[in-house]
Amino acid sequence: MALSKQKARWLMAQKGFLDMLPLNLAVLPWGILCGSLAIQRDFSVLEAILMPLIVFAGSVQLVSIELIANQTSLLTVLFTSFIISSRHFLYGLALRDKLKKLPSKWRYGIGFLLTDELFALSGHRKACVGQLRLIYALVAGGSFYIFWLLWNIVGVVAGSYLPDLTHLGLDFAIAVTFIALVIPSIINLPVLVTVLCAGVLSVLFKLLQFELDLVAAALIAMYGGYLTDRWLQRRADKNGNVVDKNKTKQGIS
Repeated sequence: MALSKQKARWLMAQKGFLDMLPLNLAVLPWGILCGSLAIQRDFSVLEAILMPLIVFAGSVQLVSIELIANQTSLLTVLFTSFIISSRHFLYGLALRDKLKKLPSKWRYGIGFLLTDELFALSGHRKACVGQLRLIYALVAGGSFYIFWLLWNIVGVVAGSYLPDLTHLGLDFAIAVTFIALVIPSIINLPVLVTVLCAGVLSVLFKLLQFELDLVAAALIAMYGGYLTDRWLQRRADKNGNVVDKNKTKQGIS
């Protein structure tokens, strides 16, 4: 029995919400940390809520709150936020061909909601292709936005009445969330090399107190994954040429 368009849209929206739900719950400590940190750094309640409402980027929120609290210049805050969020440029490039022909309302909506979590759910080659999959992406990303705002509000309330929550180790939720996003994406050797290089180099650069540790580790890891992919392609081409030569020799004999 064929589903009506309205029923199909509802089912796809439901699937988007349920698929994102584990990640919505996983970032609860992270959201509480962001909200409480803003209050403890003398942000007003309105300012603390506007951060997740407008910025909508956990790592940028944490760093920006600390920089602003230390009266850092606006240029430094903007540049640091740009560096931290630069990976979203790569996310946009990855989805560009699928979204470039869509109306602006779809592109702007998905562009704003395109977090690490939503991108992790967009790995399928048919992601964001067709209206049903676009509904899936918008509902998944939109639910994450609402939950993120909710957890930040909980943090704002907690930060107003409870002692400093930054000493509870809630920032560990950041690492756990990203590990949960990365592990399922390790499906071939280039990705494995990229992940291992990024993990090892980020720790090494941190121990060496290198200022741009994460950026440098990410760039070197991506280049390592690229070289691994090229090596596999050359190896496959070489093996293919050997097979073709053997077939030719057999044909001649």
